[in-house]
Amino acid sequence: MAISSFLHLLFLFCGESVNGSCVKSSWSSNIRISMYIFMMCIILATLAGNLTVIISIAHFKQLHTPTNFLILSMATVDFLLGCFIMPYSMVRSVENCWYLGELFCKIHTSTDIMLSTASIFHLSFISVDRYYAVCDPLRYKSKINTCIIVVMIVICWTIPAIFAFGMIFLELNLKGAEEIFYNHIHCVGGCFIFFSETSSVVASMISFYIPGFVMLCIYGKIYVIAKRQARAIRDAASQTQIRFEMKHHISPSRERKAAKTLGIVIGVFLICWSPFFFCTVIDPFMNYSTPPILIDALMWFGYLNSTFNPLVYAFFYMWFRRALKLILFGKVFRQDSSRTQLFLE
Repeated sequence: MAISSFLHLLFLFCGESVNGSCVKSSWSSNIRISMYIFMMCIILATLAGNLTVIISIAHFKQLHTPTNFLILSMATVDFLLGCFIMPYSMVRSVENCWYLGELFCKIHTSTDIMLSTASIFHLSFISVDRYYAVCDPLRYKSKINTCIIVVMIVICWTIPAIFAFGMIFLELNLKGAEEIFYNHIHCVGGCFIFFSETSSVVASMISFYIPGFVMLCIYGKIYVIAKRQARAIRDAASQTQIRFEMKHHISPSRERKAAKTLGIVIGVFLICWSPFFFCTVIDPFMNYSTPPILIDALMWFGYLNSTFNPLVYAFFYMWFRRALKLILFGKVFRQDSSRTQLFLE
């Protein structure tokens, strides 16, 4: 009888010892299976969509432009998020347990924060790129060259990595709330993203609020200038101006369309991640009263941003749809496929 009771307890708790162990989720098998299927669909869509963007831009020479290199790097971030973060988060979300040890929990949490922060850093630099393309097209190529893009990409990867791994492994996220975490939150077999009051504000400002505010300001200015340019182009009757633009490879409509598309990408990012970061900031000030299931749900809502980004390109750009068709039919492996006309817009 005692053995039977002990085995029953093991099925209710995550750790081998009941004392101090996290409690497993109490969902039925049908709910668990449905959650696994739903999350697997998100993961597969994220991997497939971003891998298509990576292959398209890396393979087709027509797509080797400064903006697309930033998009390529951002798609790599989203692909890594779907490949190395989401599957482990899926098991943790469904089972409410972490079976891979404390060290791997720290690595997973650090990588998660790093990739999420890297995404918004990429979007910040893409907004800067679009600002010069729309607002200063004559000097765009001289200001945004390959060297500048490489510097941007290096910043997008290194700063989030230093910030995320330094904060988690030095336990700066627990600073000032160690007693609350170890006495009331921490349990054996769990893996939590925990922030003290100070660290929640600092982390959210660095990862989300400051870059998001900067992006909104830049795109607001782009929108105003793009409208002014469109009005000027409609009013211009001089063929000299048209020939001048063609001679200098200026395509205002193309740049405005790119700015609009990337603006939608930023909008999707802000919509997906705003609830999570808002909850992250206010939860420590509410004595950590937010239900863990809500935090998990908001985190997965944020992950959806990595799934939606390729869909935006598929909806707006013919080159993406044509590249996708070439990839699906295996034509991308032909020797001359990189020179295939993709009808760039």
